[in-house]
Formats: sequence, structure tokens, C-alpha cells
Amino acid sequence: MTSEELLQRVRKIEIKTRGLSRNIFAGEYHSQFKGRGMTFSEVREYQPGDDVRSIDWNVTARMNRPYVKIFEEERELTVMLLIDVSGSRNFGTVSQMKRDMMAEVAATLAFSTIENNDKVGVIFFSDKVEKFIPPKKGKTHVLHIIRELLSFEPSDTGTDINAALEYLINAQKRRCTAFLISDFITANGDQLRVTGNATPVVIASRKHDLNAIQIYDRLDAEMPNVGLLKVKDAETGKRLWVDTAVRATREAYAAAWHKQQDTLENVYLKTGINHVSVQTGEDFVKALMRLFKQ
Repeated sequence: MTSEELLQRVRKIEIKTRGLSRNIFAGEYHSQFKGRGMTFSEVREYQPGDDVRSIDWNVTARMNRPYVKIFEEERELTVMLLIDVSGSRNFGTVSQMKRDMMAEVAATLAFSTIENNDKVGVIFFSDKVEKFIPPKKGKTHVLHIIRELLSFEPSDTGTDINAALEYLINAQKRRCTAFLISDFITANGDQLRVTGNATPVVIASRKHDLNAIQIYDRLDAEMPNVGLLKVKDAETGKRLWVDTAVRATREAYAAAWHKQQDTLENVYLKTGINHVSVQTGEDFVKALMRLFKQ
């Protein structure tokens, strides 16, 4: 892609996604995410009607009478976009590839963020963290993010979602709103399985407001009957012949997809992560609206 072609694509996606964020999502974003974080302000003496859960027991013990903690809402948010740049994103059979829809969704969220005068940062990940763009404000910063969304090519093709979540935990000390944008296709199929309180997805969901956005293609979920077909795993490079005319093969393929989706649903249930799935070629606006309203 030449520099001129890249600029044209940046401009095109800016026009589309900035309009969406300004006209559709700004109000939803503000009402759902603004003020959700709380910072400690001061303590004062307990008054009838105060929530007993806010009592500061240390101060109460020193002063011999009850005191409560007073908190203030955090009006400025930091939004982090965790974007999957592994090999499986380079696939699509309808009107666009998964990577193109990921770019549009991420750009829409980024513009929604700056419309509300918040900061936005990005973590690109494959089977490692490929690039980190620190959170900043402003249109220039968002346009830089869009350029990277469209042009960035990772050094590896695999997927390690845990690596991205661990990086988020270590890089973002204060609570933020994070959007994990991925097709969630991994080599072992169940990377996000919750195995204990030390699991990265558990820690990240407790420390931050974590939201999952799955971008998938219809052929990720079902195999068409097109006879003998040579396929390549975009993440491992492995090639093999598959006879798609065999019903058992198609059923096994679909079963593997549903097993993966069940694993994800189990993770969402255990961690309280808000989530939506959207298929390439579909209107992602409705999906994001559902996510905001969760």
C-alpha cells in the first residue's frame, strides 16, 4: 500500500467512523462509561443515612466515633483498545475481511473517546505484544491510531490473548475501560479458560472495566460443502487437504466452533465481562449499541 493509498483509506474510515461516534455513540458512551470509576477524596464523621460499607474503621478506631470515606467520580477516563493482529484476522468471505471490521470498530470507539475528552491507547498483539501506543487525547492521536490499524503488520502470526491482558495489567495502573477486539481463534482454542484467581482474564476484569468484541466470519463457524479443498492455517502455516463433502468433517468443524463459543461464554459468566459478537458484513453499530447498554 502506497502512502497516498493509505491516506485515502485513513480519510475514508475517519469520515465513516467519526460520524458514527458523534451522532450515535457519544451519548451512550458518556452515560455508560463516564463516572464509573471512583477516587478517594476525604473522610468525615458518620451521619445518619450513610452507607455503613463506607465506614473507615481505622479512623473510627482512632477517633472513637464513626467516620466514613468520601469518594469522587472520575470524570476523565482512559480507554484501552486491545486489538488482535494475528494471522487469522486476514480472512473474510462476505464484503470485508475481519481486519477491516476490527479497524472500523476500533476507530469508532477511539473517536467516541475523544468526543468525550478522554484518552485512548492501543495494544496490538499476536502471540506477543507487537506494539503499544500510550493513551493520549486529540484528533491527531486518533488519526495516528487509524493509520496503524490499517497499515501495521505483525512480526508473528499466532495468538496469545493472555499476553495482551498481562501487558494491560502491568502498563495501566489506574482503572480504565478496555475493549478486547479479536476473533478469539487460538491454537489451543481455550486460552481464556478460567483456572483460578491468578488467571490474567480474571485479574484484568477485576482491575479494569473489560469488554470483549468478537469479530468473526461465517466460515469460521461452518464449513461449506465444496468438495476436496486445500486449506492453510493462517497462524501456524500448516497446510492440509480437507474433503468438505464428508458430512462428519463438516459437523466436527461446527462442533469445534460451538465448543470454543461455550468456553468464551463460560469465561464471560465467571468474570462478568460485557461482550458482543458481530459477523463480517453485518452492521456493527447494533452490536456496539448492545454492548454499551449491557
